[in-house]
Amino acid sequence: MEWLYAGVLVLYFFIMIYIGYRARSSANSVGGFVLGGRNVGPWLSAFAYGTSYFSAVIFIGYAGQFGWKFGVASTWIGIGNALIGSLLAWKLLGGRTRSMTQRLGSATMPDFFGKRFGDNTLKIISSIIIFVFLIPYTASLYKGLGGLFEMAFNIPYPICIAIMAVVTAVYVLIGGYMATAWNDFIQGIIMLFGIVVVIVAVISTQGGLSQALESLGQVSATGIPEGSLNSVLGPDLYGLIMVVILTSLGTWGLPQMTQKFYAIKDDGAVKKGMIISTIFALVVAGGCYFLGGFGRLFDNPDLYTSSGAIKYDAIIPTMLSGLHPAIIALVLVLVVSASMSTLSSLVMTSSSTITLDLIKGKIKPEISQKGQMNCLRIFVAIFVVISAVIAIVYEMSGLSFIAQMMGVSWGALAGSFLAPYLYSLYSKKVTKTATLTCFIFGVLVSLVSFVISMTPTLQSALTGTFIYDYVFVSPIYVGAWTMLISLVIVPIVSAFTKKPSQEVLDEAFGK
Repeated sequence: MEWLYAGVLVLYFFIMIYIGYRARSSANSVGGFVLGGRNVGPWLSAFAYGTSYFSAVIFIGYAGQFGWKFGVASTWIGIGNALIGSLLAWKLLGGRTRSMTQRLGSATMPDFFGKRFGDNTLKIISSIIIFVFLIPYTASLYKGLGGLFEMAFNIPYPICIAIMAVVTAVYVLIGGYMATAWNDFIQGIIMLFGIVVVIVAVISTQGGLSQALESLGQVSATGIPEGSLNSVLGPDLYGLIMVVILTSLGTWGLPQMTQKFYAIKDDGAVKKGMIISTIFALVVAGGCYFLGGFGRLFDNPDLYTSSGAIKYDAIIPTMLSGLHPAIIALVLVLVVSASMSTLSSLVMTSSSTITLDLIKGKIKPEISQKGQMNCLRIFVAIFVVISAVIAIVYEMSGLSFIAQMMGVSWGALAGSFLAPYLYSLYSKKVTKTATLTCFIFGVLVSLVSFVISMTPTLQSALTGTFIYDYVFVSPIYVGAWTMLISLVIVPIVSAFTKKPSQEVLDEAFGK
């Protein structure tokens, strides 16, 4: 069946590149390449948001890991992603972001912070944070693809990564934002259709939904009482809540997500996009986590390392391995779609930040339009290559520090940006000092978490303390608490520090 899988992927890759070619006319200017001329409709915007949100990390990594830990209660994560990460995000951030970034003329999150507070330092610092933490986050997109490709093709993992990286780079380089938006739309349709088919197929192998739930309820293990995996709230309510907060609220502070609001054309498109995006998230994220909830029904020795640790990234591939070849081919395209859509969004965000905020904003302010376009394309290629190399190095040599850095990336970005970004859209009282404090807090806490995770002696010394068991024991807990605390830091610091000038406020909010 390898010919079937290869044929489907070749056709898919050809379509992606062809769309990039057709969208090339929209990428002739910086505004067109980065934001599609700020004229993107609700369907393309909603699918771009959704496909950037959900990658192979969700389908292969998180769905398997959290489904194993929480059972069918992990479906709440997908519901949270839909209601908080999509519906509420579009409601609170969409319209305000579109209008304020247009008034300020900002195309990136660092540029938004710089102009919103009239301080170029904030732009430079936020640019560096994005540069540092988006690279490992981008590399994590490839995680888990190896198992699926080896199952289908039995070809080396590095070759699979290289192919996907090259195809993504080609269509982004040619067509810019509109190429990614149209490809995201097609990729989103594949994800919607694919997840439904896969759920039905997998559940059918267990005798149907009722039988699968009954069998899941009979599973017990250390810390997993019998009957908890098919219960509404699962065996670990605190852990479940932390995951919901991180993966749902966290999107509000991720630059590659909020940038989708910059490009949308009007308020009417925001309202329609909110509904479309919410439905998309409910089906895709809810479906992924619901599917992962049945992972323990496929328990076998191949899921464990020689030391007895569970290989979470192998759970979903194991669930799929016995399905019909046509469904496996669909899954391959689904996972590649999820990864490529998020990858293209991340490299666009990274390259635009480096070009517009660091090079044009600080290093070479007089750079021409053509020079900016050249830089954008060069950095797209650079970020694709770097992320692919990191992913390959991790897979081949198992460097654990890379995996840990991937874990703290989301928390560092969202912990730094969420609160100042949200508050600055609504309140004139937010100060640059409060924003800078939040940047420092988010990065420092994430780095402390990284150091603890890499130092067994520290872990042993801290085990049993509240701060470790409920915060630092997991990057997920750290990220969730960092975001929640940042929401308190900004108004408190703002109350005691100097407000922006009236001129800056008038430019941001309008007179």
